[in-house]
Amino acid sequence: MDNDNSTTMVCGPDGCDISATGPRPTETTRSGTRTDVEPAGTRIDIVSDAICPWCYIGKRQLERALATLAAEGQTFQVHWNPFQLNPDMPKEGRDRAAYRAWKFGGAEKSAALDRRITDAAAAVGLAFRTDLMTRTPNTIDAHRLIWFASQNGPFPAQVQQRQDAAMEAVFRAYFIEGRDIGDPAVLADCAVQAGLPRQTVEDFLSGELATNEMRAADQAARTAGVSGVPSFFLDGYSLFSGAMPAETIAAALRRGQAVLRDRQTA
Repeated sequence: MDNDNSTTMVCGPDGCDISATGPRPTETTRSGTRTDVEPAGTRIDIVSDAICPWCYIGKRQLERALATLAAEGQTFQVHWNPFQLNPDMPKEGRDRAAYRAWKFGGAEKSAALDRRITDAAAAVGLAFRTDLMTRTPNTIDAHRLIWFASQNGPFPAQVQQRQDAAMEAVFRAYFIEGRDIGDPAVLADCAVQAGLPRQTVEDFLSGELATNEMRAADQAARTAGVSGVPSFFLDGYSLFSGAMPAETIAAALRRGQAVLRDRQTA
């Protein structure tokens, strides 16, 4: 299924049927910063939204690509970064059916988009349940949780795994379980699945810590040229956008890593 070009799409403010931007030479558009403990060409930053179906599909394709590259002796660190497809969404969210009918010009168009996305998800082993989704949430607290997961852990690898687990739990809650990920109780459940203590997360979500930072990171991504998600960066340099097939992602990472390491030794 990796050669199915129907999955090379992104979500943007106007919907999730936007053509992706294919792999390109590593250029100067930057998002994220490599740390001193990460070798050149090993930090992957993904700009995404928790309600972006192509972001979840792209996550699965990336996981396949990373498994291929690991077998070749190449390892990477994945970091998730915020983007809000609906930045003006009320805190409590909206009724999904009514909102999407308004946004996409009718219930029929919305249903057609759901069918296309569900088929693409099935191709990578994800059983989307759009029939269970009743709310389109505000995702700022989901992004705060994903950030919070990245702040907890004594070792970089552990932090990365915990953030990725939180992202997976949030995606699963929304797309497969049809839960409202704007609800702090749902997000606390996701946090527990990622190995975080419930009470600590509930206390965090009850405040506003990192809210401004998430909005600033969203704006930084837009300033860096991101208009659709998922968008992928290597050491802060733009690679491509969209849920590309796994072999395409692996090839882009090989090329990007080679370019960056050549620059480092030049």
